[in-house]
Amino acid sequence: MTLIIAHSLHKSFGANHAVNDVSLNIQPGEIYGLVGADGAGKTTTLRLLVGALRPDSGQVTVAGHSVNNDVENARARLGYLSQRFSLYEDLTVLENIRFFAEVRGLSASEWLPRCMEILDFVGLAPFKDRRAGALSGGMKQKLGLASALVTRPHVLLLDEPTTGVDPVTRQDFWQLVIRLVAAPFSEAGGVAIIISTPYMDEASRCHRVGFMRAGRLIAEGTPGELRARLNGRVLELLGGSLPAMRHLAGQDEDVEDVVAFGDRLHIRVKPARAEAVMKRLRGGLPKAGIPLKEIRSVPPSLEDVFIALSSSTESAGQHD
Repeated sequence: MTLIIAHSLHKSFGANHAVNDVSLNIQPGEIYGLVGADGAGKTTTLRLLVGALRPDSGQVTVAGHSVNNDVENARARLGYLSQRFSLYEDLTVLENIRFFAEVRGLSASEWLPRCMEILDFVGLAPFKDRRAGALSGGMKQKLGLASALVTRPHVLLLDEPTTGVDPVTRQDFWQLVIRLVAAPFSEAGGVAIIISTPYMDEASRCHRVGFMRAGRLIAEGTPGELRARLNGRVLELLGGSLPAMRHLAGQDEDVEDVVAFGDRLHIRVKPARAEAVMKRLRGGLPKAGIPLKEIRSVPPSLEDVFIALSSSTESAGQHD
């Protein structure tokens, strides 16, 4: 069974079209990354999926239950971790999860063994009696995930769960996410996970990715399928002053865009023009007094693809 079916969702706040004709189909055992910058519409989309907001138009079905017409049964199959998960800091780890379990109608005979199983899974079992206010940021994040899992959801919605945490905590969290898709916490078997993120390295861990911009899904596919859109069209340039190299490269008629990546530039060229551009830059940079250390064709990153898609979408919008 397809666990999430969203068809043509629209949601506006005044003149702001926060979600504009978004459709999704998410399968069991799938990690789907909803990727975009702040304001792209990711959080609003998740709130529509969980029933926290009503769409202006469109339909959402969760595990066969309509969010529009049967919201309680749909929500019973969802786990949701918001950007600002609110812990009860005066309660212990176990008491926090017990609270969320009992709110969802679980009896003591159900919630206690289930809580201990989940705490063990996320690595918090040794800290079950510690007050939530005394937890580190990474441990609070894991407690939030544990609370979302206590009802054994079919679908888990995670709204930018790693924003503001250190790299080690991000890695630990993602290891939990990857294990979850095969974990026995859902009564239906494989859990479907939708995770929103602004980070392209996290997007590359997902089975499928949807790029969002200005409320729209501008592209969707596996990370490999998305990167293939720019195969043979990205050059990496390392040399002297970035602004000087960027200015000169940007004047080439076959160059579509130039973006800084750390101490080097990524140059997006028109199809089948990579060799010609490299030849001209190998001659043009030294002639302009700009040192050239290396120029080469590189595999496109998801960030290269997202920038290219965003640019083309913006150009199309200006001509509408």
